[in-house]
Amino acid sequence: MTDTTTPPPAAPDRGPITPGELDRAREVVIAVSQAFSRKVVGQTSLRDTLLIALVTGGHVLLESVPGLAKTTAAQTLAQSVEASFTRIQCTPDLLPSDITGTQIYDARQSTFVTRLGPVHSNFVLLDEINRSSAKTQSAMLEAMQERQTSIGGVVHRLPHPFLVLATQNPIEQEGTYQLPEAQLDRFLLKEVLDYPSPADEAEIIRRIESGVYDDEAPEPRTGVSLDDVLFLQGLAKRVYVDPSIVNYIVQLVYVTRHPQQYLPGSLADYVRFGASPRGSIAFTQAARALALLHGRDYVIPEDVKHLRHGVLRHRIILGYEATADEVAPETIIDAVFGAVQTP
Repeated sequence: MTDTTTPPPAAPDRGPITPGELDRAREVVIAVSQAFSRKVVGQTSLRDTLLIALVTGGHVLLESVPGLAKTTAAQTLAQSVEASFTRIQCTPDLLPSDITGTQIYDARQSTFVTRLGPVHSNFVLLDEINRSSAKTQSAMLEAMQERQTSIGGVVHRLPHPFLVLATQNPIEQEGTYQLPEAQLDRFLLKEVLDYPSPADEAEIIRRIESGVYDDEAPEPRTGVSLDDVLFLQGLAKRVYVDPSIVNYIVQLVYVTRHPQQYLPGSLADYVRFGASPRGSIAFTQAARALALLHGRDYVIPEDVKHLRHGVLRHRIILGYEATADEVAPETIIDAVFGAVQTP
C-alpha cells in the first residue's frame, strides 16, 4: 500500500533562466542570509553550506565540538522559510520507530492507528547521530534517499522540501557508533566547524545579554515561504553546466579512485577508497546551487573548487596510516585538485 497524500513536486521548467527569476532568487537568498546572521554570529561557511543544502534539497553532516551554534543555525534556517523543524537527540537506546513512527493500538476504536515520527518534518536535526546504534542509523537511509518511510506496510511520503542536518562530536568516542560509509555518502556536504574568533565570541555574549536568544524575543519575518524554497530548487536545476565542467568533475572523482596514477606515492598510499558516482552528482548539484547563490545562471570552475572539501572530505576513505601520520582528508583533496587541469 502507498500513501500518496503528499505528491512530489512537478518537474521543473528546463528553459533558460530569465533575469526576473534571477532577481527573485537573489531576494530570497538575501532575506534568508540576513535572518541567519541575526541569530548566528560569523560562521559564514556554515551559512553557505546550509543555503546550498536548502537549494539542492541535499543533506548535511556537521562536525564540531559542542557549543558552536549548530542547533541554532538549523532552527534559524527553518524559521526563516516558515518550515517545520524537529530536533532528534540521538542516544544508544533510540529505536528506529522513534524516528520514523509506529502503529499504536487504539482500544476505543479497536484498531491500529499510525503515529508518524519526528522525521516527518521539513527540517530534521539529528543531534549527535553517531551516538545512535547502527540499526537506528539505517532507519534514516530510506528517509534520506527515498524521501519516504514505511510503517506497517504503508509508504508515507515526507514533506517537500525535506532536509536532514546531522551533527557529530569528534572529541567524544566513548559510547558512539561510527557512521558507515554507505550513510556518509548520502550526505551532500560535510562541514567541519571551528571555534569563533575573539571578536565573534564577544558579539555572541553581547547578543545573549541583549536578549536576542530569549524565548520571548520575536522571530524576524523574512517573507520567505516554502514555495520560494521550491522555486529555488527548481531554478537550480536549470543552471547551465558546460560539458567541460562536467568532464572536470568526473576527472577529479576518477583521480580519487586511482591516486597511484596521479598523486605522489607518499600521499597516494593513504587513500583506501575514492569517491563514488554520488561525489560527481554532489559536485554538479552543489555547484549549480552555489552559482545561483552568487547570482549566476551558469557554473564556473571556481564553484567546483570552492566545494571541494565539503563534497569530498567524507567520501575519500583514508587508511589507518593517515590517522597515524595526522594526514587530513583536505590535504589529499587539495593534491587531487592540483593534479587535474582546470578547464
